[in-house]
This record gives sequence, structure tokens and C-alpha cells, in this order.
Amino acid sequence: MDNPLKQGMPNTVTLPNDEVIYDLSGEWDAIYDNKEYGGINKDIVKITQKGNEFVGIKLIGNQRTPKGSETIKVELEKDGFKSFSTYTVEGWTWATTVKIGEKCNKIEIETHVAGITIDITLTRK
Repeated sequence: MDNPLKQGMPNTVTLPNDEVIYDLSGEWDAIYDNKEYGGINKDIVKITQKGNEFVGIKLIGNQRTPKGSETIKVELEKDGFKSFSTYTVEGWTWATTVKIGEKCNKIEIETHVAGITIDITLTRK
């Protein structure tokens, strides 16, 4: 992450308590890479914000998570994530690692479910 975050930095938002967090709002190209089962799937995720919480909705969808389904839930705090979960075939799971790069224009997520690793890359449109 590009820390420490400061008011006015690109792709940040200042909360009412003056805490500066990343602004994840907007549409993101999403690549779901599950080499062990299902291969690569592409989607578009629209992320909306309410305070320090963000929810991502799939705009294309697939058999497992159709269009309009929640796919990402994030709670941010100063200098990072408080929680980050993704929706998989097995239900909601906590992300193992999350990296924000390119001034919050790219997010790399690794999650594990049922012994399978799923890598998700979000790139801001």
C-alpha cells in the first residue's frame, strides 16, 4: 500500500472522523484465476462505499455467482484493511492476502477455500 495515506491523495476518501482510507468505489475489471478448478473467469465488479465499508457486486456473473451477486466485502481502517472477504462456491471466505498497488488502481487478492487457491486481480476501469 501507498502509506501513510494523506487527505487529498488520489483514490482516497476522508471519513467524518478525519481518518483517510482508500476509496475503492467504482467499476473494476476482475480476473478470477482458479487454476485447480475452473480456470480463469473475467467479470466486472462495481464497488460502492458506505463509510469505511465497501461492497462489490458482479455486473456479468456466472453459474456460481450470477449477475447482481455480492462478491466482495471490505472494511477499511487507517493504513489498511480491517477485513476483506470474497464470495466463493463454498460461501464467504476471508482473503489470505490483499495487496493494493498503483495508487489504488490495482488490487491483488489471494483466498483459499476447500484446499483450492483463488487469485483475484481487480483493475480500476
